[in-house]
Amino acid sequence: MCLWRGRGERDRMADPCPCGPSSCDCFVSLPPASAAREVIFGKNSDRPRDEVQEVVYFPARSHAKGAKVQCTYIEVDQVEKTHAVILSRPAWLWGAEMGANEHGVCIGNEGVWTKEPVAEEEALLGMDLVRLGLERSSSAQEAVQVITALLERYGQGGSCKEEPTPFIYHNTFLLADRTEAWVVETAGRFWAAQRIREGARNISNQLSIGTDITSEHAGLRQHAREQGWWSGQGAFSFLEVFSLTHQPVRMEAAKARYCAGQQLLHQHSGQITAETIMTILSDKASGICVDSEGFCTTGSMVSVLPQDPHLPCIHFFTATPDPSRSIFKPFIFVPNVTFFHQVQSPTFGDKDPVRETPRFQRQVDRRHNLYREHQLVLDTMDRNEHERQRLQEIMRKFQRQALEAMKNLLAGSFTLKPQELADLFYDCVVTEIKLYKQ
Repeated sequence: MCLWRGRGERDRMADPCPCGPSSCDCFVSLPPASAAREVIFGKNSDRPRDEVQEVVYFPARSHAKGAKVQCTYIEVDQVEKTHAVILSRPAWLWGAEMGANEHGVCIGNEGVWTKEPVAEEEALLGMDLVRLGLERSSSAQEAVQVITALLERYGQGGSCKEEPTPFIYHNTFLLADRTEAWVVETAGRFWAAQRIREGARNISNQLSIGTDITSEHAGLRQHAREQGWWSGQGAFSFLEVFSLTHQPVRMEAAKARYCAGQQLLHQHSGQITAETIMTILSDKASGICVDSEGFCTTGSMVSVLPQDPHLPCIHFFTATPDPSRSIFKPFIFVPNVTFFHQVQSPTFGDKDPVRETPRFQRQVDRRHNLYREHQLVLDTMDRNEHERQRLQEIMRKFQRQALEAMKNLLAGSFTLKPQELADLFYDCVVTEIKLYKQ
C-alpha cells in the first residue's frame, strides 16, 4: 500500500506552477527485484507537448585548466576531464532530462515544489545538473557529490520551459550504477540523499525521502528550524518538513502516479527486466505515460547495468514521444561511436531564442528527422485503425528483435564486431525511419 503524507505550512508565495498536467517518473530495480544480476534504470520525460527531445552523444574530452563551460543560462568552472555521455534532452537547452555515461552511471530528474521558494534568477537548471553529474562522475555516489556541490555553489533557478512566461521548479534526481542507486531531493540549495542497495524504487514530482536520510546539506536542519518548519525535536523527515500542505494540482496528480509506479514494481518484483520497465513507462492507465492536451511523454530511456563489470551496459532511447507508440533503440559505449544526426535537432547559434534577450520571444522548428517521420506515423495511426494495428505490430516486432539481440549479447550467445557496436544506435534509427516510409 502506498502511504502519502505531506506536512508543514504553505510557503508565503504565489503558486509557482500553473495548472495543467505535468509529470515525470523515474524507476530503478536492483537485485533481488531484478530478474537477473542487473540494475535496471528507466525514465519518462514528460514535457510540453510540442517540445522536441533529441538524443546526443558527447565523447570524453580534456579541458584547459581554469576553463569555463556555458550551461543553459550561466557559466560554471569546467573540470580538466569530462566522461563520454549520451543524453536525451529538450533540444533548446544545454543539459538533459536523462542520460548515461561511459562508466555505467545513469541519472534522471523530476520537477518538484517545496516550501523553499523557487528562484526566478537564472542559475543552474536541474537538467544542467544531470549532464554535469554524468560528465564528472564514475559512480552514482560520486555523481551525488558532484550535483550537490554544484547546487550549493551555484544554486538552481531560471525558466525550465521554452516560453516567455517563466516556469520554474526545483528538482529531485534518481541516480544509478552497476551496484547501487541514490535519490537526491532538493529545495533551493538544500538537499537530502538516500542510498538504495536493493529492491525497486521510483520517484515522481514530489518529495519521498522521509527519515531514512543517508547524507544531507550541512545546514539543512538548522535552516528548517530557522524557518519554523521543524521544532528540532524528534526524527527529522525531509518529506514532512519541506512538503507543501496544499499541493499544486500537478503534484496532487503525481501522488497517484507515484503509488501506481510502486504497485507496478511490486507486482513484478523478482522478475523485473528492461522490457518490464518499458511496459511500465508505456502505461497510460496509470498516467505514467502522459498524453494530455498540454503535456506528453516526449522521450523515454531504459538502461540495463549488469553487475558483472565485464559485460557492457546497454542504454535504450526512444528519441520520440509516447513510449507506447515508439521504439526503444539500444546504445553501447564503445570507441568511435557513429554520429546519429537523424535524432539531433538543427542548431541556430546566436539566433536561437534561448540566447536572445529577452528570451523565448519567438519559436523555431527544432524537429529532427526521426521526430518528423514519427509524427507522420502517429497521424496515420490516429486516422486509420487498420494502419494503426499494422504499424504498431511492425514497431513491436522491431523492438522485440532489438531486446532479444541485446539479451543474447549479454548472455554471450550473440556477438557484434567493434564497428557494428559503434554503428548500433545509428543503424537502429535508420532502420526505424525506413520502416515508417514503407
